[in-house]
Amino acid sequence: MSKNEPRLNLTDVIMLVSGSMIGSGIFIVSKDMMLALGSPFWVLMCWLLSGVITLFAALSYGELAAMMPEAGGQFVFLKKTFGNLTAFVYGWTVFLVIQTGVIAAVAVAFAKYLGVIFPSISEENGIHIGSFFISVSQFVAILSIITLTAIHTKGIKNGTLIQRVFTISKLLALFVLIVLAFTKLGSGNYFSQNFSDLTSAVNYNEEKNVSTPLNGLSIFVFLGTALIGALFSSDAWNNVTFLSAEIKNPQRNLPLGLSLGVFIVTILYILANIAYFILLPAMGDATAATPEGLGIRFADHGRVATAALNTFFGNTSIYIMAILIVVSTFGCNNGLILAGSRLFQSMANNNLFFKQAGEVNKFNVPSKSLWIQCLWASLLCLTGSYGQLLAYATFSSLIFYIVTIIALFVLRKKEPDTPRPYKAWGYPIIPMLYIIITSLICLDLLIFDPKNSILGVVIILLGIPVYFLFSKKQNTAS
Repeated sequence: MSKNEPRLNLTDVIMLVSGSMIGSGIFIVSKDMMLALGSPFWVLMCWLLSGVITLFAALSYGELAAMMPEAGGQFVFLKKTFGNLTAFVYGWTVFLVIQTGVIAAVAVAFAKYLGVIFPSISEENGIHIGSFFISVSQFVAILSIITLTAIHTKGIKNGTLIQRVFTISKLLALFVLIVLAFTKLGSGNYFSQNFSDLTSAVNYNEEKNVSTPLNGLSIFVFLGTALIGALFSSDAWNNVTFLSAEIKNPQRNLPLGLSLGVFIVTILYILANIAYFILLPAMGDATAATPEGLGIRFADHGRVATAALNTFFGNTSIYIMAILIVVSTFGCNNGLILAGSRLFQSMANNNLFFKQAGEVNKFNVPSKSLWIQCLWASLLCLTGSYGQLLAYATFSSLIFYIVTIIALFVLRKKEPDTPRPYKAWGYPIIPMLYIIITSLICLDLLIFDPKNSILGVVIILLGIPVYFLFSKKQNTAS
């Protein structure tokens, strides 16, 4: 079994939390939210609710992380509370779709926007190997994962340095976009027009060109659907718990870093969307010839942030935003790759994953775990688009967030005397609210996105027979 040395301070924790959260979502998902709700007010409520829900979860995770500052984080919480089976099924799902699926999705987005700068990087260009075709875009996505993995095998300092540089860069870029937008509040902006009517909402089906007014229950149904984009633009905040054993003074720095990281990103996301509503018409015109005329609802390829910057920089904004998203996605994947390997290392050290994944190299990092993760994430890059890959991870990820918050209640009952350096703020109301709200979102997904939701359930359930097969093999080997 390997030993991890504490090297990460509070700043590193905050950078990992916020850097892993900010990928490409904040720059594009507002279009889909406007299509779902047709209301700037309700879109902002979505972002606010998403931030509050995520903060509720972070506050609850803080207690568990401070109690059990061990490599593997969420895996360890579930193992201690519910035993090996639940922990394995979680780790199985994380490996199969959640962590690796998001890494692949972010890498696909990285390659897509790098293709804006270098047009030869596209889905159309590529090579045929027999009947198999790999595009240049897919190759670049895979290459980005391999590059970051190789960097992380040389020691944790390299990864944390990249995380700091790239996270600070994208935080500053978002801040500049917000400041630029707010300079237009005095005149020549769309804010008053966009918020002249706070009550009406309308769902628009882009494929069928059909608008449906929303009221009462229907607003909350589509609010749940729209919320998915906001939630997954805010996801991966929990990844830092996988690195618990490498954090200095984890009893203080984990809960504080989790809360501050989530809070900073939530504020920036809300302000960024206000910036969009200042610079662009919310509803827009599908027949318009300019990015500004198309507005948020009809933004070309969902590039809302690009359209917003277009009001300042014209066509150059396409390249400015492409560079920003390339930086953002590269930094995001840096944190995801760093953290994910520690979870699989912890599983291996608990005899619930390939034994080799628990080994560390001369730089004291789990290099084999990193390469196993790299291999599977790279294969996933060949299976689908950004949206498809995220859809695979959505439902199952939410399920395990709920199960982990339930663990907080179980451990309060089961181990009341265990030292808790930090106790979840607002317990039991805040954790219970998280469970209720997230359960309703899962129900909404089951009804309105049954294909991907049921696939998520199937992947989770498949982990049960795999666990028993794996356990049997381990016992035979022993």
